[in-house]
Amino acid sequence: MLFKIKNRIERELSSYVRGLDKAYPLRKLSPLLSASIKEFIARDGKRIRPLLFCIGYLGFSRRTAPGLFRSALSLELLHDFMLIHDDIIDKSAMRRGKPSMHALLNRYFKKTKGLKFSGEDLAIIIGDVIYALALDAFLAVKEEPKRKEEALKKLISAALYTGSGEFMELLLGTKPVKEVTRLDVYKIYDFKTANYTFASPLTMGALLGGADKKELKRLFDYGILLGRAFQIKDDIIGTFATDALTGKSNLTDIKEAKRTLLIWYAYNHSDTKSRQVVERVFSGKAAGQKELSEIREIISCSGALDYARKEIKALLKRASRVIRPLKIRRESRQALNGLSQNIFDL
Repeated sequence: MLFKIKNRIERELSSYVRGLDKAYPLRKLSPLLSASIKEFIARDGKRIRPLLFCIGYLGFSRRTAPGLFRSALSLELLHDFMLIHDDIIDKSAMRRGKPSMHALLNRYFKKTKGLKFSGEDLAIIIGDVIYALALDAFLAVKEEPKRKEEALKKLISAALYTGSGEFMELLLGTKPVKEVTRLDVYKIYDFKTANYTFASPLTMGALLGGADKKELKRLFDYGILLGRAFQIKDDIIGTFATDALTGKSNLTDIKEAKRTLLIWYAYNHSDTKSRQVVERVFSGKAAGQKELSEIREIISCSGALDYARKEIKALLKRASRVIRPLKIRRESRQALNGLSQNIFDL
């Protein structure tokens, strides 16, 4: 089931990209706008969010509603919108192994003199356009109007809380690292990642498919736990994986001074000298390659990596208990388990 859904989503995305200029006069308005959007949204990705949306729906509905897979793309488009803005904030030059949107646009206008705008300015606008496309794509599904309205509210809510999470994360970056708590870190994980990556897509689909409030609560709680584990794993990959695997520098999170669970644990379980290094690097001052590599070594020596891996296992165990009583179709439960196994290499 999981393989079939993923293939259907990929086909739907290809069809969407091909028909974009017919649906909207973007190419007539600006060939650059149209080309930039189509190239970015067609890039390879895990498609976790639309997958979970479809699994949630098919777990409770007796039929596959017309327009379901087009509607599922709303979550992938929402993700693209978030990525474009996130890359501007993080000043990331790469995304999914290719130049980020603002980096591409800066290259495009590199030889143009006297510009009063930057690639970042244009990328913000493109992100806004993609957000509008996401809302419109959701409306494609033919389902009971009340459910559809409630599911759309969840999509909007996911965007709201994710944006709030980004805002909170930036503010947390101004807090001295010694004052950052475990609760601070998990609050960011819940709002910025867990809600819109797992909890909202699952509950959106299930709500649309007819799940009751009790089942929706179980799915939401399951999604939050899975999302926390996912973000911790992403932090580990972002710090220790090769550049080729992540599509960007594996020192990016450290360079951006992000307050992750790895950093929280490393700081609170290191000697005075190591703490001073962490404080210096996370004080907002520019750090060199040597200092950034030193932080990674401190993380390893503190036991933070082992702690993070144990935390992932504990979260997945809790998630499994939460979903056990869920009244969902067997095929969808198997698909959920299969997706979880793929994500966490279980």
